Amino acid sequence: MTTLRIEHPITDYDTWKGAFDRFGDIRHDAGVLAHRIHRPVDDEHYVIIDLDFDSAAQAERFLGILKQRVWAVPESSPALAGAPQTRLLETLERADRGMRARSAALST
Repeated sequence: MTTLRIEHPITDYDTWKGAFDRFGDIRHDAGVLAHRIHRPVDDEHYVIIDLDFDSAAQAERFLGILKQRVWAVPESSPALAGAPQTRLLETLERADRGMRARSAALST
């Protein structure tokens, strides 16, 4: 699995989230399997988004869409307050506390 991590400042979360939601079909069509939106506890004007893909190629293609069709068009990114920083992450390991608890319960 590959995660496209995007970080950037915003002017207003509700405005940003409305724009993010409008691109849901494009994310789906591009192969986004899941997304997570984070915000630092001490900064309501910054978001970190993780978009999961099956492959790095899919993530790179979607990043191109973001650069050309979203971030380059002010109407498509109304609350963007700075240049997005991006990074492709490869998942090496994933653990879920709930999975551990279920596994322990099954072995007793």
